[in-house]
Amino acid sequence: MIKMLKLLGSAASLTLLASPVLAASKSRADMSVVLVHGGFVDGSGWDGVYKLLKKDGYEVIVVQNPTSTLEDDVAVTKRAIASAKGDVILVGHSYGGFVVSEAGNDPKVKGLVYITAFAPDVGESVASLIANPPAGAPVPPILPPVDGYLLLDRAKFASSFAADVRPDVAAFMADSQVPWGVAALQGTVSVPAWKSKPSWYLVAADDKMIPPPAQRSMAGRAHATVVESPGSHAVYVSHPDAVTKLIEQAAQGAPAK
Repeated sequence: MIKMLKLLGSAASLTLLASPVLAASKSRADMSVVLVHGGFVDGSGWDGVYKLLKKDGYEVIVVQNPTSTLEDDVAVTKRAIASAKGDVILVGHSYGGFVVSEAGNDPKVKGLVYITAFAPDVGESVASLIANPPAGAPVPPILPPVDGYLLLDRAKFASSFAADVRPDVAAFMADSQVPWGVAALQGTVSVPAWKSKPSWYLVAADDKMIPPPAQRSMAGRAHATVVESPGSHAVYVSHPDAVTKLIEQAAQGAPAK
């Protein structure tokens, strides 16, 4: 399995797009956006992105995954894809990258967007990708599992997950955490959708949960269109405009029917 250290080692080969992504000139009436959250949080964090996309005319569906097992989360996401009116741009944050990589093989999905997310290859799991972190990499403050589920230390949640989020919002996120199943971290991807679908990736330059060099490396091997934004792991909360611009670029660039 490809470890995080190997991903970091290949980061130098990635070419980034230096200029900011421009907002789409108009929405795609035939394209829906499905938003998939990551571990420790629920879909409410997509509120800012949701509002901007709706304002621009997109149908938007926010998935509420239980984050108990990868299999369950993929099933919930596939039901959301099936309910979409049009073709789908499938967006995943963090662990949600695993979910969209597997669920994205649905024929309705025309493009994938990774927001500071894992972009796994065949047979990889969250557990395998975070094993053996390189020296000096920040260590997420994950508490020991209880009944098979994980939480972040609430006192350290803001600094590690949401450092640039408004303090009261970060406190709410910490206190409303969704327990993340250990089984979900062990779930592996069978056929990553990025091997056959176009993908886009937003690197959060100040992320302390998934090191930016690892993000760049995963984006590079997925041949994703890449942009970088200042921001913490919760960049989708703190910078919804940057996230929305990339999603709209994907909607405009994805193949039409």
